[in-house]
Amino acid sequence: MSFISQEKILKVLLGFNPWWNSGQIPRDFEKPVKRLAFYEAKKYFYHPEIRREIILSGPRRVGKTTIMYQMISDILEHSSSKQILYVSFDHPMLKLCEIGDILEVFENNISHGTKVLYLFFDEIQYASNWDTWLKTLYDQHPSYKIMATGSASPILATKMSESGVGRWTQIKIPTLSFYEYIELIEASKPLLPNNIKPTQLGNLSDNELSSIMISMQSLQKHFHQYLLIGGFPEVAKTNDISFAQKIIREDVVDKVIKRDIVSLFNIRNVQEFEKIFLYLCITSGNIIVTETIAKEIGVSRPTISNYLELLEHANLIYISKPFEPKGKKILKSKPKIYLADPAIRNAVLMLGEEVLTDPLEMGTIIETAVYKHIYTFFYDKHPTIGYFRDSKTQKEIDIIVSFPIGRILIEVKYRQNSTISENEAIVEWANDSQTKGAIIVTRNGDDYGITKHNTNTKIIRIPAFAFLYLLGHAEKEGYEQLKPPQVL
Repeated sequence: MSFISQEKILKVLLGFNPWWNSGQIPRDFEKPVKRLAFYEAKKYFYHPEIRREIILSGPRRVGKTTIMYQMISDILEHSSSKQILYVSFDHPMLKLCEIGDILEVFENNISHGTKVLYLFFDEIQYASNWDTWLKTLYDQHPSYKIMATGSASPILATKMSESGVGRWTQIKIPTLSFYEYIELIEASKPLLPNNIKPTQLGNLSDNELSSIMISMQSLQKHFHQYLLIGGFPEVAKTNDISFAQKIIREDVVDKVIKRDIVSLFNIRNVQEFEKIFLYLCITSGNIIVTETIAKEIGVSRPTISNYLELLEHANLIYISKPFEPKGKKILKSKPKIYLADPAIRNAVLMLGEEVLTDPLEMGTIIETAVYKHIYTFFYDKHPTIGYFRDSKTQKEIDIIVSFPIGRILIEVKYRQNSTISENEAIVEWANDSQTKGAIIVTRNGDDYGITKHNTNTKIIRIPAFAFLYLLGHAEKEGYEQLKPPQVL
């Protein structure tokens, strides 16, 4: 900081914190629709007993900064604007400053010794010694409330294990769910019964189930647009698909691969890294073999494994591991890879509306969307999420959510005829006492109900758009009650 004066830092901070003068958030900063993650972040931020610094992580352009602004707006309703500091360490000058230097300027010129401060640090991974400063602030200033964002989860996870245990809570912000997309575009939402969850549909009468499904039919017309570009708030409302995909490629993919990961993890061969990500886009939803990728790209197996781990922590992919035949243990070999959102895959491969009429592509897109929703719904419960495939019989189950008390099975049959035979894996597993729910995700709006199989656990057919919407609806109810959802 020797060559950066306090006056220069203060000038930058004044630009970041207009509420110091106006007393309110600029209208362009605060969005009216709140992400589901906002409610979880708010729960931790204001918790009366458990004190934690909050770190929001997730892909670029999913609304992490917007959640911060919404929290600042909430604070302004009951506290002075001079108690609030927002800093983005993406700023070239602030990257050269210690957090302590910035706080000194804030306290000397704005807060003037106020005991309770609300500190918001955006893209904190670019701040010098940020983990040490968060630890120090937590230990020495119990009245401070701190929220930060970071797009580089590997660094966050490493530092959390070193300095953040018992001090930080990391909240992952996924791309928009279908439910959040419907809220964002201000489409008419159906009236649904309280506490309705997909696995509970089998307990309803035929009339009750039909009534719920009919009430959701109007959502179906928005579903394809959501699959194409709807995962990112900034472009979700546009009808210009090619422009939206260009924004996703440039802001979400290229900046993460060519800037964030390369600069933070010293990736020397960027072109090689890009090739691997492109390969994963093409094969999303499929089982991958590291030896195969290594041979096709021309790199070593350890390099592939390292890149996969970085892409997972950078919130660009999900890795689904295989279960053994009895479903009691997860295996390490031959994982499935899913893109973090169908819109990312569509943008990278430049797949436009024509993809909607391609049954093979739509099967991949739907399975990717279902996995993302399942992972998001359950992530704070830390279940094991994987798949099953028997190489001898070719029987498979697309997604298995396993808890100590049981498991839930999801099979995606996004096709004209979703009928399953008696010898399919989901039917066999539905007879196991460990199975607590079994769902077939279908294509058509009228393809719903209990299958005719005589199993211990009922197998429920649910159209994809309805299934994803119901998950988001249940998640929203859980957050509004200030407690996470308990079951699917």
